[in-house]
Amino acid sequence: MRKLKIGFICVHNSCRSIMAEGIARLKYSDIFEVYSGGTEKNDMVNSQAIKLLEEEYKIVDNFESKLVSVLPELDIVITMGCNVNCPYVTAKYREDFGIDDPTNKSDEIFKLTAKIIELKIDLLVNKLRNGNIKII
Repeated sequence: MRKLKIGFICVHNSCRSIMAEGIARLKYSDIFEVYSGGTEKNDMVNSQAIKLLEEEYKIVDNFESKLVSVLPELDIVITMGCNVNCPYVTAKYREDFGIDDPTNKSDEIFKLTAKIIELKIDLLVNKLRNGNIKII
């Protein structure tokens, strides 16, 4: 079975979508090709997000903010909760995680946000494995 292309999409692609990209790649690289992007490109990825990925998940990567226009065609699009400003990207399946932006908040809020992202990715994978989501 081919790997599904999943994209985590947000406006700036600098915090939540970057954390989701790292966590999904770490846990599910056997079933996903993982991407993230946004409608606006930030000069820098959120340093708290990078610190969290390194310390909590042992993920060391050269994450960079990317525009959705550079992403390949995706099977699954997950928006992170950016409401009315969230970019629209076509896919065979879409879901909004509805996660608040932890930027400028405490390290504990970042940890909680990452755990929520991880749980939502786990639930998505369970839905895929149980046949509740069909990607054709």
